[in-house]
Amino acid sequence: MKRMRLINTLLAACIVSTLASAHAQNVTDMKPSPQQTEWQDLEFGVILHFSTNTFLNREWGDGTASPKVFNPTQFNPDQWMKAIKASGAKYVVMVAKHHDGFCLWPTGQTDYSIKQSPWKDGKGDMVREVANAARANGLKFGVYLSPWDRHEPKYADPAAYDKYYNAELEELASRYGDLVEFWLDGAGSTGRTYNFAKIIETLRTYQPNTIVFADIGLFEYGDARWAGDETGKIEYENWNVIDRHGVLRWRPVEVDTPLRKVHWFWHPNDEASLKSTAELLDSYENAVGHGGQWMLGVAPDDRGLLPDADVKRLQELGTALQTRYGKSLLTPHLPTDANIARALDTDPDTFWTAPAGTHTGTLEVNMPKPITFDHTLIMERLDEGQQVLRYRIEIWKNGAWTSVAQGSAIGHKKIDHFPAVTAQRIRLNIISSAGDARIREFQAFLENDPPQ
Repeated sequence: MKRMRLINTLLAACIVSTLASAHAQNVTDMKPSPQQTEWQDLEFGVILHFSTNTFLNREWGDGTASPKVFNPTQFNPDQWMKAIKASGAKYVVMVAKHHDGFCLWPTGQTDYSIKQSPWKDGKGDMVREVANAARANGLKFGVYLSPWDRHEPKYADPAAYDKYYNAELEELASRYGDLVEFWLDGAGSTGRTYNFAKIIETLRTYQPNTIVFADIGLFEYGDARWAGDETGKIEYENWNVIDRHGVLRWRPVEVDTPLRKVHWFWHPNDEASLKSTAELLDSYENAVGHGGQWMLGVAPDDRGLLPDADVKRLQELGTALQTRYGKSLLTPHLPTDANIARALDTDPDTFWTAPAGTHTGTLEVNMPKPITFDHTLIMERLDEGQQVLRYRIEIWKNGAWTSVAQGSAIGHKKIDHFPAVTAQRIRLNIISSAGDARIREFQAFLENDPPQ
């Protein structure tokens, strides 16, 4: 009898241990949704700020501006989109309502909107025109709807305002086609808690695939997280999985920064604030090049056009990105096996896989002749989660492998810079991975004279 009780006790302990193991979470066990991986592949988006602030030389409206000031007499969203497309961006997010509460679509919830503006005699729908122009130029479209509203009287009553906000959201989510991203900005909301569960329920009723961008404080509601500031850089080894109070979620990071220093809205006599192409490239490489999403702020002027200088800078950015990353020096390479070739073919839909169960691997490239390069680009296949824990970029030099760069995370994309080296044999050495490492792309480049 005692023996039977002992056996039962041991069996119960084994079952508990097995169940605990089955439910244990590890960062490398977490996987993205298909919508998240598709969104991460877009890499570069633009957020558009255009409102009464544009006509009043303001960054933060207080909700008292008259709708009569909003009158862009040369409004041309196709001009915006052509410049944005030339920059290399893949999607746009329009600020449909900023903190001042002024709405750029003919909402049925308030008269504080373009319905009361001189633009098109109050009969226009700017959100629709911008959405149509974006899609006509091959760009995906999303919206920003500020929870903070400095004009709406209902804001003083949280329950009434939650109902008001969700009615606005329902209009945007149901009338303007597929939304690639929905921004939840917490600015100005200190001490206020919105009904976020209802907000997401409303959005998902019409937009099941939209990526919700939110601060990490909205951990359970967002699909992507904020980098934490607006510098345009990720200054750390970036993992897509976030641990919040012992709960893990796949939350890739989005890095937002304006085209003009500090300014999200257009301001007159502000030419000196325009960032240089070199500054923008540095931001891109420390955002996308650190596995993040890059969101660049662009602002039309009071004519309803992008300023000529901004158009020129966006075009210069696109040219610089194409010049720097348009062609990998690892193609053409000497014949190799099919597995390695899939990481060198510049097709991110194919990938190299490390030997099963090894938790290591080397991806070696032999060139017809020595090449000189000073930065590499690696893309990890993330469908099964982020696996690479430690890696090195190495060259064969003086009869041995020599490291030129190393890191502890790859993620969606990792760009490593180092002093220029010349070699005929180059390899990516996966020193450690949680599971089988999968590499979509391994590329090498030599930086030309830096843009001004």
